[in-house]
Order: sequence, then structure tokens, then C-alpha cells
Amino acid sequence: MIDHVTLSVSDLERSKKFYEEAFGPLGYKLAFGEPGKFWAFDLGKGFLFEICSAKAKGALTSFHIAFRVPSQQKVHEFYEAALLAGAKDNGAPGPRPQYTENYYACFVHDPDGHNIEAMFDNWAV
Repeated sequence: MIDHVTLSVSDLERSKKFYEEAFGPLGYKLAFGEPGKFWAFDLGKGFLFEICSAKAKGALTSFHIAFRVPSQQKVHEFYEAALLAGAKDNGAPGPRPQYTENYYACFVHDPDGHNIEAMFDNWAV
């Protein structure tokens, strides 16, 4: 199941304004973010759509997707399988308390360099 998707944008504030207006009729609201870095929109049921600044992307790539998995063990299994399939490490399995208290994830770059995440969070199950 997809938890969130992140797109890199050339002008973060212009894109934030665009999505706030475009999502209005759908009831999607700005949830959180960090000025100059990223914004997250709540799509309901724990799903997020995020935009990040192409200028401040850091560990992010132009496209990022996070798959919600049912346990920490599945995070580990995905990580190992992805590495065996040719992915490059972008963050070993472990807690990510900077996201939420119970967030546990790993990150890999697929063959095209996209940032792929497997994540588990108790509140999101």
C-alpha cells in the first residue's frame, strides 16, 4: 500500500499555492512542512502527497514513494531483497523519530536512482 509520494518542484511556494487551491474542492489540506524544504498534504486515511524543493532536496530525489508495510520485519525483508536485486542503500532499516514517534523505515535507490522507501508506523496500520 502506498503511504506517501513526494515530487520535486522548481518553485516550492508557487507549487504549495497551486496544490492548496487545486486540492480545495477535494477536501485535501496542508498538513505540515518546512518552509523552503517541503510541504505535505493530507489526503485522508493517513495518506500524504508531498512536494519538496528541487533546490533543497538533500536525500530526496525528483521522485520518492513510500510503501506502507505491516511490520518492522517487513521493512528489513524489503531492504534485503531490494539490495539483492541491485538497489543502492540510501538508509538502512531503523527508527525515524524525526517523522513520528513510532516511524520505522528504510530507503534504497532503484536502478534509475529513485528514492524508494518501505515504512512501518504503528498509528498507520
